[in-house]
Amino acid sequence: MFRQGGAAIVLGTIGAKAAAAPNPTKLPKLLAPTENEPDPPPPPEPSGKRVGYAIVGLGHLALGEILPAFGESKHCRPAALVSGDRAKAAAVAAHYGIDARHIYDYKTFDRLHDDPDVDVVYVVLPNGLHAEYTIRAAQLGKHVLCEKPMANTVAECNQMIAACSKAQRKLMIAYRLQYEPYNREAIRLARSGDLGKLKAFGARNGQTQGDPKQWRLKKALAGGGALVDLGIYCINAARYLSGEEPIEVAAFIHSTANDPRFSEVEEQVDFLMQFPSGMQAACSTSYGYHDSKRFRLSGEAAWLELDPAFPYRGQQLRIGRKPASGEGEAIETRVLGPKNHFALEMDHFARCVRENRRPHTPGEEGMQDMKIISALYEAAGSRRAVRLPAADRLDAFRGDSV
Repeated sequence: MFRQGGAAIVLGTIGAKAAAAPNPTKLPKLLAPTENEPDPPPPPEPSGKRVGYAIVGLGHLALGEILPAFGESKHCRPAALVSGDRAKAAAVAAHYGIDARHIYDYKTFDRLHDDPDVDVVYVVLPNGLHAEYTIRAAQLGKHVLCEKPMANTVAECNQMIAACSKAQRKLMIAYRLQYEPYNREAIRLARSGDLGKLKAFGARNGQTQGDPKQWRLKKALAGGGALVDLGIYCINAARYLSGEEPIEVAAFIHSTANDPRFSEVEEQVDFLMQFPSGMQAACSTSYGYHDSKRFRLSGEAAWLELDPAFPYRGQQLRIGRKPASGEGEAIETRVLGPKNHFALEMDHFARCVRENRRPHTPGEEGMQDMKIISALYEAAGSRRAVRLPAADRLDAFRGDSV
């Protein structure tokens, strides 16, 4: 743990070990002993020693976030690309220094088996294709990092877990926020007792969708609408902050009539979750209201909020409690410094592959969210609350610590 801007930051396994490693580029001190002069971080690993990733699917997320994140990674490198558009893949490969012989399409995907540069396949395809390409990658002998939601159905999640287990390959679901510093600090505060007994969680995650022809608005490719794409962040946050699993859920769905965007998937879902400790969660997710991505966790002694909470960058953490003296509310803002979410999650998985550790967000974590989503759809359809089986411990579906 170290402190920056008055706030504690809990380093993950990767950060802790990297900080302790010898630094061959250590420079002499320039300031007097009375001044703070931190050592520069150790240099990243040479490219040849990094874990090689094949990126499957070159859409907005891969091009806009994942591939640029390799520049901030300490343990990973882009080793191969899989795309149905050869010209686009060639241009991207040239930009990132990937040799053209490591470009594949979906017909030649199985040739990854013979590519020794690829250790991990990162599946960044539409949700409806996650199961197929995760299973195929495992059968090729590759570890798999799969975007969320994990799949369209719980049955597909089971198949993905079974395939990776049979092949003795690791499966991790890309819950980037469970590796991100602000969410990690929120987890630490929630679990430390600093807020008192947790009582309520409220979250909102929505944005207005545009083009009705995009894959996210097609049921076969997306599996659902706002709930699976955006609501999953609210569900997962309530779970990772508390460590608990919901035991009962209720939901309401609304879609604007005659809107072509919502002919196949839902527009908005408002839902409730009850947890064993008594904590209750009230969440809203929508493809029809203006950008809103925040949560607040309320305990008996204090509250914390992240606003925004879910985007790729820009998180802000505030904590409110009774002041030490006087009346009103003392509100503290914690500044931790930005980190690239995708680099953090990829580096965690790289260490898990090397050290034979179970990822913090394994396939079971992704499947649990899909079970909850299925129960929410059932609750909305029946207009009745749906019970879920109780977990036998905190963090029941998570792997090794971050």
